[in-house]
Amino acid sequence: MTGHQVVGRAAWQAARQALLQREKQHTRLGDELARQRRELPWVLVDKQYRFDTEAGPRTLAELFDGRSQLLVYHFMFGPSYQAGDPVNSSIADGLDGPLPHLQARDVTLLLVSRAPLEKLRAYKRRMGWRLPWVSSAQSDFNVDFGASFTDEQVREFLEGGLPPIVGQNAATAGTDVGGYLSESPVMSAFVLQDGAVYQTYATTWRGVEFLMGYYPILDRAPKGRDEDDGFQLWLRRHDEYGSQ
Repeated sequence: MTGHQVVGRAAWQAARQALLQREKQHTRLGDELARQRRELPWVLVDKQYRFDTEAGPRTLAELFDGRSQLLVYHFMFGPSYQAGDPVNSSIADGLDGPLPHLQARDVTLLLVSRAPLEKLRAYKRRMGWRLPWVSSAQSDFNVDFGASFTDEQVREFLEGGLPPIVGQNAATAGTDVGGYLSESPVMSAFVLQDGAVYQTYATTWRGVEFLMGYYPILDRAPKGRDEDDGFQLWLRRHDEYGSQ
């Protein structure tokens, strides 16, 4: 940060005011994009999926838990994983607190992964989360919604260049790179209407940054995200930072 421009209060206020106008434009654009998301067409989900939950087997419609809207974060925890990686874990950290507020607005939020339910329950206990977390191990749900990949697709990924975060996260998740790449971060949205389930929205990769509450906070700190070429390499599980 040395060598950064330093000015008087009046000059700083003028620069801040100029930036504020662009921030307001960004906010208005965000409002417009939110409207367009709500106006996307829906897709009927007529395939039957089964999920293992702490309350027993459930269908997709039953996961709504009496509400009409369902937000699913496809947490990267494949069958070969022994733990959730730090990035996905940091996302789940930020989803616990908003649960009561979302439920008050007719929204159910939960995590879904392909690993067996007992693995998920053990990791959830370690992390201290309240979030509902279900296993889709008995169905094609994750594959059908782009959150899990076939062996052939994984081989194609391995042929391309991979960022350092992949190897690091694979190691922290207790699997190899191939096993790690079998999963992808995806957020899927559904609505339940007249007994039928429809998909309304989905996003992945940087599109899920809205779930990572620390990023917009860091974006307003003097050094910003301060990642440069070390994209997300700094992230740890919330109970591991003291061990650095």
